[in-house]
Amino acid sequence: MHSRPPQSTVRMLAALSIPAAVVGIGCALLLRAVDQMAALLEQGLWSALPDALGVDPTSGWWIFATLTGIGIAVGLVLWLAPGHGGEDSATVSLMAPPSPLRVLPSLAVVTVLGLAGGVSLGPESPIIAINTALFVAAIKKLQPSIPTGLVVIVVAAGTIGALFGTPVAAALVFTGVVGSLKIEGELWDRLFLPLVAAATGSVTMSLLAHPSFTLPLPTYTTVAAWDLLSASIIACVAATIGILAAAALPRLHRAFRLLRNPLIYAGIGGALLGVLGAIGGPVTLFKGLQQMDELLDERNSLTVGTLILIVAVKVVALVISAAAGFRGGRVFPAVFIGMAIGVVANAIVPSVPLAVAIAGGVLGMVLAVSRDGWISLFVAVAVTGSVSALPLLCIAVLPTWLLVSRAPVMVVHAHQQEKL
Repeated sequence: MHSRPPQSTVRMLAALSIPAAVVGIGCALLLRAVDQMAALLEQGLWSALPDALGVDPTSGWWIFATLTGIGIAVGLVLWLAPGHGGEDSATVSLMAPPSPLRVLPSLAVVTVLGLAGGVSLGPESPIIAINTALFVAAIKKLQPSIPTGLVVIVVAAGTIGALFGTPVAAALVFTGVVGSLKIEGELWDRLFLPLVAAATGSVTMSLLAHPSFTLPLPTYTTVAAWDLLSASIIACVAATIGILAAAALPRLHRAFRLLRNPLIYAGIGGALLGVLGAIGGPVTLFKGLQQMDELLDERNSLTVGTLILIVAVKVVALVISAAAGFRGGRVFPAVFIGMAIGVVANAIVPSVPLAVAIAGGVLGMVLAVSRDGWISLFVAVAVTGSVSALPLLCIAVLPTWLLVSRAPVMVVHAHQQEKL
C-alpha cells in the first residue's frame, strides 16, 4: 500500500495546475506560429516563385539553388544578427538551460528558414529553446518562487505534447526525468504538472492543426514468431545506421568549424544539401513527415536500389544539416529514415508485413538518435497505427538498446568541438 500524498503537495499541484495549463497552451500557440511562418515561406520558395518564373520546383537545379540560398541566408543571420541564432542545435539536448531573450529573434529566423527551405531537421529543438526562454523569463517575473528547473520540464512537456499531438509522448519522455524533481509524493505527483502542460498543449495543437504521424498501412492484427525476428533484425540494422550517423556528426561538425565564418560553412552546407536533394529528389527534403506519405505512395514504382539511395541521401543530409550550423532537431528526420529503412526491408523480403518492417525501422533509428526507448516505442506505434505490433517492439527494443547503449550519442560535446 502507498501512503497518501501530503496535503501540502496536493495543494501545491492544484495551485500550479493553472499556470502549467497556460504554459501548455502557450507552447502550442508558439509552435503553431513558427509552423505557419515556415509554411508561408515554403509556399513562396517551392510554389509561388517557381510558378512565377515558369520553372519546375522539383528539378535538380532549383533544389540546389534554393538550398544554397537558404544556407547563405542562415549563415548571414548566424554571422551578423544579434544573438547569432542561439545555441548550436548540434551541441545541446532537448532540455538545455534557458537562452537569453536577445537570441530568440535570430533563432526563430534561422529555424523558419531551415524548415521552409528543405533542410533535413525538425522543429523540436529550437521551438523548445524558444518556449523555454520565454516562459522562464515570464514566470521569473510573475512567480519567482517556482524553480527554474520545474519550469524547464513543464515547458518541454507542453511543447512535446504539441509536437506529437498527444500527452502520451511527453509522459513517456519525462517518466525518468521527473525523478530528479524535488517534489514530495509518488511518481504521478512528479508527472502531474508536466502532464497538465502536455495535455493542454496537445489539445490546443489538435484543435489548430490536427497533427498525425499515422501512415495508411495495411492492417496488422496477427502476430507471428517470424515477425519478432524480422522486427528485431530491422531495428538493429536501422540503429546501426543511426550509430554511424552519430559517429560522423562531431567529425563533420569540426570540419565545418575550420572554416570559421558561419556564412561560409552554412553556405557550403546548404550547397551540399542542394546536391543531395538533386540526387535524392524532393522526397529527401524537409523534416520528413509529409514525405513519408509520398514515399509510401511511390514505393511500388521504385526499385530497391532507388529506395536504398533515398535512405543514404537522407542520412547524409541529416548529418550535414546538423553539422553545418542549421538549427533544428534530429528526431523528425530520423522517423523518416526509419520508415524508409522499413520500406526497403519490405521490398527485399515482401513476406515481412509492411507495418512490422516500418515499425522496426522507426524504432531502431529513433532509438539511436534520441537514446530514449519510450519515445522510440511510442513513435514506432504512432507511425504504424498498430497496437498489435507493440509486443513485438517491446522485445525488439531490447537487443537494439544493447547495440546503442554504449555507442556514440548524436550530440556534439564541448571536448569534441575543441579537437581539430
